[in-house]
Amino acid sequence: MIDLYYWPTPNGHKITMFLEEADLPYRLVPVDIGAGEQFRPEFLAISPNNRMPAIVDHSPADGRRPVSVFESGAILLYLAQKSELFLPAGVGESIEVIQWLFWQVGGLGPMAGQNHHFSRYAPERIPYAIDRYVRETNRLYGVLNKRLADREYIAGAYSIADMASYPWVVPHEAQGQNLADFPHLERWFAAVQSRPATARAYALAANFDSNQPMTEERRKILFGQTAASLAPK
Repeated sequence: MIDLYYWPTPNGHKITMFLEEADLPYRLVPVDIGAGEQFRPEFLAISPNNRMPAIVDHSPADGRRPVSVFESGAILLYLAQKSELFLPAGVGESIEVIQWLFWQVGGLGPMAGQNHHFSRYAPERIPYAIDRYVRETNRLYGVLNKRLADREYIAGAYSIADMASYPWVVPHEAQGQNLADFPHLERWFAAVQSRPATARAYALAANFDSNQPMTEERRKILFGQTAASLAPK
């Protein structure tokens, strides 16, 4: 059994997409990031960066004590290796997947995240910041569109690279992007969206009250933390 510490964000959806595809037994453990539950000591013990998702695998492949993993890209790699699914065995094939996984966690996710922040959550509109991240998101969409011009999925067969990237393209309208401008990406997006496991993963979000208004208290919890916030009391 795998405990998935989860909230319905793009990074959270990555992991439920994998678990649903692989049909691995798991249990959702809610971590309400707007209420500050990511700063609880028991969560920090498995996710020291105070970010979800995180997992605890109670039945690791070596049969030893439970394994905890934080960071969504690392979790996807761990689950792919554990299940021997969605990551090719050959060195050349696997590195194709891994480099695009790293592209997402180092580029598409952070840049789209800043896009979301300055366009939707910042207390004041800063035109330079909004334009900067909308443009960079657009550039990254272009990179992915070009990659998909001659292949069905990002690394050929469906893989953890696709699961990592798809949730960050779901809010394309909020990111100021038009999928029609990226026909290969649009085709890929529809293909991933139509997978039954994707539908099951996203249906889980209905069980969580994640659309609460952005109050000043929630804004402070989500965006106002410093090193002092995590200092022992």
